Amino acid sequence: MTRIGITGHSNLTADSVPLVRRALAEALAPYKKDDLVGVSCLARGADQIFAEVVLEADGRLEVVLPSVDYREAKVKPYNLEQFDDLLMRSTLVRYMPHKTAGRQAYEDANETVLGGIDRLVAVWDGQPSGGKGGTGDAVEGYGAHRE
Repeated sequence: MTRIGITGHSNLTADSVPLVRRALAEALAPYKKDDLVGVSCLARGADQIFAEVVLEADGRLEVVLPSVDYREAKVKPYNLEQFDDLLMRSTLVRYMPHKTAGRQAYEDANETVLGGIDRLVAVWDGQPSGGKGGTGDAVEGYGAHRE
C-alpha cells in the first residue's frame, strides 16, 4: 500500500485545471497497482482534482477535514455538489478537533495528512504561504517529517 497526500492551490484557473489533472494522473500512475490511498483535505482546486484522480485510478480516498463546520463555512455553493460527492466516495473521513475553520485548523489538518503518508504531491507555485496552514507550509512540513 502506498499512501500519497496532496497539498495545492485552491485558486486554479480554468486553463490550468486540465494541466493539473494530467500532471496528477502521471504522478499517480506508478502507484495504481500498489493499493493506492490518497489523502486529501478536499479543498477546491488541487485537492479535489487529486481526489478525483485517485478514485479514477481505483484508489481509496481518505479525507481530513480541518473543522466540524468546514463544509458550511468554507465550501462555496457552486462547489457543494462536487465536495459532497467526493466525501461520499471516500473510505474514511477524519475531522480535526476544531469547531470552526481557521489557520490553526488548517495547520493541524496539514500535520495530520503529512504524518500519515509515504509521499506528498504538491501543486505549488513555489511562493511562501500567505499564513499558517498554506501550501508552502505543507511542503516545508513534509521535508521536516522526512528528516
